[in-house]
Amino acid sequence: MSIRDWPEHDRPREKLLKVGAAALSETELLAILLGAGVRGRSALDVARDLLADFGSLRAFLTADRLKVCKTRGFGPARYVVLQAALELTRRHYQELMTVGSALQNPRATREFVQLRLRDLPYEVFCCLLLDSRHRVVGFEELFRGTIDGAIVHPREVLRLALSRNAAALILVHNHPSGIAEPSPADRNITVRLKDALALVDIKVLDHLVVGDGVCESFAERGWL
Repeated sequence: MSIRDWPEHDRPREKLLKVGAAALSETELLAILLGAGVRGRSALDVARDLLADFGSLRAFLTADRLKVCKTRGFGPARYVVLQAALELTRRHYQELMTVGSALQNPRATREFVQLRLRDLPYEVFCCLLLDSRHRVVGFEELFRGTIDGAIVHPREVLRLALSRNAAALILVHNHPSGIAEPSPADRNITVRLKDALALVDIKVLDHLVVGDGVCESFAERGWL
């Protein structure tokens, strides 16, 4: 039976309009993005199979493109729609940080950096750039490494901050292992960056380390 033949309260789109997106299951939300099923399988059936095959929604969303596109009922066109939806979510959180001050909205800042970095299989080092009133002027990825780490060059961080006329920075990097506990190397590079930037009156306000579902703050630990 086609979804169109189901009772209206059971159809994912109609259900969303009536009770809101939060009331829908992951299968129902994914089915809405799929838009339609395949021969003999509804969009809900395809969505249910995808989540079962990959083990979880997160595993599916972060899976390799070629593996996803080989799955029955989910080709390149649907992959593009999914990635566009994810990128809109990332940009939504980035825009939330620009409303007022990033420091006055720490939850949005943390949610944004976790969304951007936590599922990456390699380490990246980024800078959140702020003006003299601590408003966000940019978020830039500077260095990309391997699963074990990324080499950070203070000269490049300084160059970026000066080019964007930043008055302050929040440093951000991820740990692909999922463990957000800062390492001695993390603490060492933070001190070096803080000292180098202080020479041109640019403050390092925090260093956030992103793990699996957690984000550790140097400022909260009193390390800055």
